Amino acid sequence: MAKIEEEVESILAIDEPTKYRVLLHNDDYTTMDFVVDILMGIFHKSLVQAEAIMIEIHKTGKGTCGIFTYEIAETKVHQVRELAKNSGFPLLATMEEV
Repeated sequence: MAKIEEEVESILAIDEPTKYRVLLHNDDYTTMDFVVDILMGIFHKSLVQAEAIMIEIHKTGKGTCGIFTYEIAETKVHQVRELAKNSGFPLLATMEEV
């Protein structure tokens, strides 16, 4: 039986996944302590990092909590909204493409 050898050149284009920035927005009702707790619990920030982001949110109206793939960013936004709602705060979390 004849042996057939074939060379196939294929180029796989593997793109980096699109990244999304998760933002918390300032409001007049959510306590600073709650925001710090969210940053430490959901976004795994240290106390120093969480306080710095909380101050940024307070001063500028919003602050970046992290940059993630779509599914992770969406999950973190949902977690923030659920915790805020269950705690009686109107804290707004959004995501935007980087």
